[in-house]
Amino acid sequence: MAEAVKYTEDSIKSLDWREHIRLRPGMYIGKLGDGSAQDDGIYVLVKEVLDNSIDEHMMGYGRTIDVKISEHKVEVRDYGRGIPLGKVIDCVSKINTGGKYDSGAFQKSVGLNGVGTKAVNALSDFFKVQAYREGETKVAEFEKGILVNDPPVTKTSDRNGTKVVFSPDGGIFKNYHFIPEYLENQIWNYAYLNAGLTINYNGKKYFSDRGLYDLLSNKIDEETQRYPIIHLKGNDIEMALTHSNQYGEEYYSFVNGQYTTQGGTHLAAFREAVVKTVREFFKKDYDASDIRQSVVAAISIRVQEPVFESQTKTKLGSQSVGPDGPTVRTFINDFLKTELDNYLHKNPAVADALLKRILQSERERKEISGIKKLANDRAKKANLHNKKLRDCRVHYDDPKANEDMKANTMLFLTEGDSASGSITKSRDVQTQAVFSLRGKPLNCFGMTKKVVYENEEFNLLQHALNIEDGIENLRYRKIVIATDADVDGMHIRLLIMTYFLQFFPDLVKNGHLFILETPLFRVRNKKETIYCYTDEERQRAIHKLGNKPEITRFKGLGEISPEEFGGFIGEDIRLEPIILNKETKIGDLLTFYMGKNTPNRQNFIIKNLKIEKDLALEDPKATEAAEEESEAA
Repeated sequence: MAEAVKYTEDSIKSLDWREHIRLRPGMYIGKLGDGSAQDDGIYVLVKEVLDNSIDEHMMGYGRTIDVKISEHKVEVRDYGRGIPLGKVIDCVSKINTGGKYDSGAFQKSVGLNGVGTKAVNALSDFFKVQAYREGETKVAEFEKGILVNDPPVTKTSDRNGTKVVFSPDGGIFKNYHFIPEYLENQIWNYAYLNAGLTINYNGKKYFSDRGLYDLLSNKIDEETQRYPIIHLKGNDIEMALTHSNQYGEEYYSFVNGQYTTQGGTHLAAFREAVVKTVREFFKKDYDASDIRQSVVAAISIRVQEPVFESQTKTKLGSQSVGPDGPTVRTFINDFLKTELDNYLHKNPAVADALLKRILQSERERKEISGIKKLANDRAKKANLHNKKLRDCRVHYDDPKANEDMKANTMLFLTEGDSASGSITKSRDVQTQAVFSLRGKPLNCFGMTKKVVYENEEFNLLQHALNIEDGIENLRYRKIVIATDADVDGMHIRLLIMTYFLQFFPDLVKNGHLFILETPLFRVRNKKETIYCYTDEERQRAIHKLGNKPEITRFKGLGEISPEEFGGFIGEDIRLEPIILNKETKIGDLLTFYMGKNTPNRQNFIIKNLKIEKDLALEDPKATEAAEEESEAA
């Protein structure tokens, strides 16, 4: 019989604040990640520091924030009141210490638990805080949360405020890199939600004077709007709304300036209130899905002492707007019932355009109702979970699952049995699922959603993802396109991207679509094997190994053994996110790449064609790949 594990006083451990944060970082900043996803921990660190500066602005102190972010360093300087000099060290190194416990000082701030900057401090290789108050300044420097420099207070001529500089710990955030588009989105959201605030980020000025109206204006092209943006503001609430020509629903929700990417009670109340108000205005019980189809909207509220469902504050759990206030649902419903109803009465042209959009959605829904039922029956009979989908055990929409595991759930979209088999054998069955594609998908550009139900491949895919009625119940955090890096693979990749952009653009805009990066080369000798993702990495590997190493060019995922694949989709997985810049117009994008051939596109292909002639000397297969690419162009 095995010896029983002893459970004594020595088994009980007490960790100090920094040890606990570093041991369980997910409890404080969500998932770690390498920066390829917009909710990865490095962006949460930036947000936690910026939130404090924003809270100062909200309280009426400081109209400018300076932000500088380089490859591995973040610097934030605000011009608020500055941390009281005697409490500078405590505020960044003692849990449950901060000004936000004084409800009079921070009535409606983003965070109230005094953890944010402590987590940043503990999870940084280097962390420096400097407070400026009334002609004096205090500096403190830390390494991985340990105080390493504590000079005395000195005189200064600088303006009041606080400056924080930090570098995320590369040992915790492995191979991390900041993606500029994600940072820019963060900065813009702060600007939209704080009209009148100027944020100087890496030499560029970010400013908004119309709040959520500006946000929606930058998210949706004016040509696709069915009517001008409706922009309404009240005490502690602001909303902007329009309908477009795209499929799906697109929402941007905020609480006390915090972007709640997973929504919560306020977004649920908003969606419900829009339907109720529209029904009452038109005096007809339209289907809720017809009213909300193609909606693009933003909602921002401020509540006292908000309750979020995690430290990363991505989903609001508060039921009321304050200790003595109404419920969130009542607060939002009453506002829309009055303000949106008044707006529609005063703007009959907008009301008429809204009605036409609803009636169009109703017609489209009825047109596919019969096909939809047959398609759903086919999906069930296809025994989806055994033939097309090798599912995982944890899903993104499972409320009982661990948050960190949910964030790592992903569905690989693969081509061919060999690639599908390799990934299936090497995947993590807890969080990684595999969907096998059969040949090249249909080019669905310009088609209606009817084709999603008529095309078996598309129908089975939307059922695997559970996005038929929207992305609220999406089963995987990441949808990963895993196709070969050859001409056919690139074509399939474009066709899959077209499918999502055409019918589920909100899924792409919310950062759920990625491309799997797999190594192009294997460079090895008898002692060591190096996998290379770029030609530059290949050259470095050749230089490192020397003595004419063996070089293999991978043309297809099926050529990579399951054992090798395990290293590429494990902890060091490389994912390239599909990011839509605020200047990107989906309609124009799809027309250019997936519409009928035009001289402009042909010129683009010729101009950007990459002939890998320099690889031919080391690997004959490279010549073949280059020739195929040239022929395709």
